[in-house]
Amino acid sequence: MVHVAPARTDHLADVLRRRLDGNVRFDDYTRHLYSTDASMYQVRPLGVVFPRHAGDVATAVELCRDAGVAVLPRGAGTSHCGQTVGEAVVLDTSKHLNELVELDADALRARVQPGLVQDELNRAAAPHGLFFAPDTSTSNRATLGGMIGNNSCGSRSARYGMTIDHVEQLDVVLADGSTATLRELGPDERAARSAVDGLEGRIVRELPGIVDSVRGPLAAQQDTFWRRAGGYRLDRLADGPFDLARFAVGSEGTLVTVTEAVVRLTPKPASVVMVVGHFDSTTAAIAATDTAMHRGAAAIEMVDAFILDLARRSPQHRHLFGALEGEPKALLFAEFYGDTPEQARHDAEELVSAWRAERHGYATKLATEEAELAPLRALRKAGLGLLMAAGKPGERSIAFVEDTAVPPEHLAEYTSRFAGILDRHGLRAGFYGHASAGCLHVRPFMDLSRPDQVRTMRQVAEEVCALALEYGGVNSSEHGDGYARSEFNRTIFGEEVYEAMRRVKRLFDPDGIMNPGKIVDAPPMTDNLREPTLPVAPALRTHFDFGHRGGMRGEADRCMRIGACRKPETSGGAMCPSFMATRDEEHSTRGRANALVKALSAPDPQHELGDERLTEVLDLCLECKACKHECPMSVDMATLKSEALAHHHERHGVDLRSRLFGATRLLYRLGALTAPLSTALTRPAPVRRAAHRLLGIHRRRPLPEFRRDHLLRWWRRRPAVPVADGIAPGSRGEVVFLADSFTSHTEPEIARAAIRLLEHAGWRVRLESSVCCARPQISKGLLPAAKKQAARLVRALAPEAERGVPIVGCEPSCISTLRDEHQQLLPDSRAALVGGQARLVEELLVEALEDGTLRPTGDPGAEVLLHPHCHQKAVLGTSATAQLLRHLPGARVTELDAGCCGMAGSFGFEAEHYELSMRIGGQRLFPAVQGAAPGTRVAATGVSCRQQIGHGTGAEAVHPVLLLHDAVFG
Repeated sequence: MVHVAPARTDHLADVLRRRLDGNVRFDDYTRHLYSTDASMYQVRPLGVVFPRHAGDVATAVELCRDAGVAVLPRGAGTSHCGQTVGEAVVLDTSKHLNELVELDADALRARVQPGLVQDELNRAAAPHGLFFAPDTSTSNRATLGGMIGNNSCGSRSARYGMTIDHVEQLDVVLADGSTATLRELGPDERAARSAVDGLEGRIVRELPGIVDSVRGPLAAQQDTFWRRAGGYRLDRLADGPFDLARFAVGSEGTLVTVTEAVVRLTPKPASVVMVVGHFDSTTAAIAATDTAMHRGAAAIEMVDAFILDLARRSPQHRHLFGALEGEPKALLFAEFYGDTPEQARHDAEELVSAWRAERHGYATKLATEEAELAPLRALRKAGLGLLMAAGKPGERSIAFVEDTAVPPEHLAEYTSRFAGILDRHGLRAGFYGHASAGCLHVRPFMDLSRPDQVRTMRQVAEEVCALALEYGGVNSSEHGDGYARSEFNRTIFGEEVYEAMRRVKRLFDPDGIMNPGKIVDAPPMTDNLREPTLPVAPALRTHFDFGHRGGMRGEADRCMRIGACRKPETSGGAMCPSFMATRDEEHSTRGRANALVKALSAPDPQHELGDERLTEVLDLCLECKACKHECPMSVDMATLKSEALAHHHERHGVDLRSRLFGATRLLYRLGALTAPLSTALTRPAPVRRAAHRLLGIHRRRPLPEFRRDHLLRWWRRRPAVPVADGIAPGSRGEVVFLADSFTSHTEPEIARAAIRLLEHAGWRVRLESSVCCARPQISKGLLPAAKKQAARLVRALAPEAERGVPIVGCEPSCISTLRDEHQQLLPDSRAALVGGQARLVEELLVEALEDGTLRPTGDPGAEVLLHPHCHQKAVLGTSATAQLLRHLPGARVTELDAGCCGMAGSFGFEAEHYELSMRIGGQRLFPAVQGAAPGTRVAATGVSCRQQIGHGTGAEAVHPVLLLHDAVFG
């Protein structure tokens, strides 16, 4: 690899900035963020360009060619084989070139930009009964450009083929910066194009000669298994029409850069029925595949005992086993499609009968409704994430033999011999994937920081490649070649065909600038590995205890870079709200984790954590904790950001605004004591403008309204609460009610309602109002103060916690702090006791509802929309709150999948974040509230959420406890 001098790179960056409309970043942190993808490789790019239109792409390629540097197109960066890393100028098309340009349902076509995410295309096509058939497991972040580059497919490939079978036309930029439209050419158009001067004309003239020179060897390889995603598709040109669009599919950006594509859409099956076969072994499951194929199954997926055992132990997946029978050691998921439910069910039942007659498996289950299908599909797709989280310390599940494929009739024997190779080398791995296509995903656990493990990896790769070829299979059937497999292409395709591929590369790319080192002329697969180059993490004193994760860097380095945090806002879930709004890699959880790994690998990480560029990367983290719940590796970016902020403060001092928000408890108490004067003083426009200018609190954001009748005042004077019939006061025992800053001083009616309900149900309540949980200080990185505050609260609560007394509250962020951050801040074992007793008040109230002690009689309205707080989703769970609302007479409860509201405590108040905060709220939450039927009640558990909903929609959001209170007491 030829390295480019920094001066030359700086000059190129200046020229690109002058000539392009898109953003250009050549700073050190951006280069680091784009040095990795979901593979085991790391190569620092020269810089990153975010083209705004096709003209930017063409100009960038031309300027890079003139400068003699490489270019590398990139979408979501989810490549498992290292296609999207290299010493090049990266063209990130996912940020701006992500539009669905046109959808022609009648013609079954869509015109798309390369950064469009597959699920977004399918969402637009669904109302027309259509979809883009290649079914990737990463469909919620995989871009069409990446799928075209890798020739992706998925579980339905046996029925629908690969991406190459669904591409009709490509608009591309060639290696000299010129543009071309690639499609199937008839004889006349082919002759006309070949007569034109320039690179396109030369390609059309000379490519047929390259194909003709290897027709013999290509014919000899005709029996190779069809599911191929490696090499250049000379076979397609030899056996079919002259279609340069399909020829370019799978070329990994080494021949052309795609700026638009016309893809074919497929009618969705009208009805789907899934058969889930339960087996005592992987061998038994694979043996049943052939019968399923002959019975017409459209997709057959296998999951082995290794994956199932991981799923059973996973809090996120163990509930999925409720739909299964017994303790299967392997499962086969076979899907049948039909024009009617009866047809699909008939075909599925025929398979069940056939399996029984042939004694395949010990049980079967049919799923016909979406409510049944969804959890089973979730279990089927959980393999990658489960494997990523299952390694021993120092190990990762490594993708280097992941998607070899053989004809399905050989799959059982092939898998057995594959497992034998792993056993001989002392490796463990799970087997799962596409049994109907002869492709199983296998990611052995390895520690590539050890040289002996690197040598073992190469040996295994060579043996598995030879084994796949022995059965007429392919070394790469889904994820392409990249750095991981390109080295083997000479062996796989033979000398003549491989040399023809090299000629193709030189024809399309005379200067060798198009993503070099992939498919042909590749470095050894063991070059450019990330783990061997990662230095030992220097010692760092931290406030949080990261010891169980290998220190702070170990926590950040848990990220496996698969990009699950790069979902667009339309894909559901809460991770990652700032990426959903910006589509910017550095504002994803993956980007922040990578940035922290860089900082924490520096010789002086304490100093590096104070770097302003790092602070900029971390700034838009809303600390919603969705990553802790939704990331397969549970990377806790909220805690990492808080720790990083603490070190930033140590280097630069604490700014006034952070001090102000960190003192929320004190300010709210003072505000309530001086209400209503305190509220009135904060309303005038001059005061708001001054707060905007001096403190950075946005002038349009409504400020809290403090209440003179705060909780503590009411508590001292409260009347006795009538106990429910047949219940003695205190008969349920004691409970500590944690008085948070918000429901104590700005919404005391919520806390009052909760306490009245608890006492009515027979609890004896003690109010804890003297100490804050330290949530505000933790959020602003004021960790020394937070630790002291947390210790005080633990001391106050420990005596009751030791006696098993529940500690409850209404504000999810406060209760989650006791359950989560306090455990890492305090080495005191009493913190664990207190956290173990902390729960939302809804959990206790549901107990009283279910045993009939609380009897709601009022009608809050037929429809209730529930928006739970992010920390509740991530740490506490939402089931008790939803169950409470479902006990209300006549209530039909919808729990919104709206992600973060965008307020995130102080985040939405801050002037530089206000617009983003509102944009996040406007993605799914505001439309759901505004689109609700008249009379619908909106329930939100977090104070921030209620503020944001009111400000963004004008609707009143109430705490669920208030709805229950009104229904019980009238």
